[in-house]
Amino acid sequence: MERLLNFIYEYRAFLTFLLLEILCAWLIIENNQYQSSKYFNSSNQVAARLLGFSQGVREYVALRSINEDLANENAHLRNELQRALIELTEGTTDSLRVNQFEFVSAKVLANATQHYKNFITINKGMADGLAPGMAVVGDGGAVGKVKSVSNHFAVVISLLNVDEQVSGSIKRSNHFGTVRWDGVNMRYSTLQFIPRHAHPIVGDTIITSGYNAVFPQGIPIGYIREATLKPEAPFWDIRIELAQDFGRLAFVEVIKSKLLAEKDSLQLRTIGEIK
Repeated sequence: MERLLNFIYEYRAFLTFLLLEILCAWLIIENNQYQSSKYFNSSNQVAARLLGFSQGVREYVALRSINEDLANENAHLRNELQRALIELTEGTTDSLRVNQFEFVSAKVLANATQHYKNFITINKGMADGLAPGMAVVGDGGAVGKVKSVSNHFAVVISLLNVDEQVSGSIKRSNHFGTVRWDGVNMRYSTLQFIPRHAHPIVGDTIITSGYNAVFPQGIPIGYIREATLKPEAPFWDIRIELAQDFGRLAFVEVIKSKLLAEKDSLQLRTIGEIK
């Protein structure tokens, strides 16, 4: 307190001058319409800019929770859409079949795109019901499959992995083959084993075939950009542009298939009987 009083006493002349300047400015603004309107217009502009900046900061801080809410809502909508699609296409009322797929939203924690064998780490694991082999999709289309899980995390083998392959079909003609990355460009992959009697067209959409219980049918994979057929070759050489831009993955959805175990068990028993 003593230091404050000493400061005021030492600078009493300057503080008195400052106080009088403020008083004069207030009297001018208060008693002159032009100066008053100028002052309030200027102060309102400054206040508006400060409020806009403050609101922008608040929105940026809240962006993470907003994105998470949107991702969860998107997963819920995918669940409803997939149920309706199965009911319409398969004409079934079997509740287990209609509800065989469940979408779980997850945040991407790490995403490699520069290697021959790329993986993605997400923030969901066994505690959320995830298991190896589950399909993963993004906002654009297919992303990959769950490779391994811990209690709260999972590692996904990306479609940008030379060891990963997905059954895909040409939406227009239903000819199916295998989508496999060639390790060259993160935006492009290849569609293999399309027979020569098929007639793929540049621009055709490639979707998941649904021939396994991992991916539902109809998930976008990519679009044909090149299709060539060598003389006497049994299959087309097809280059596709991936529907999902792996350079901007932020959230993904893991697809839990409730019929996968039953399908795998039946195939295993059948193969055993054949042998």
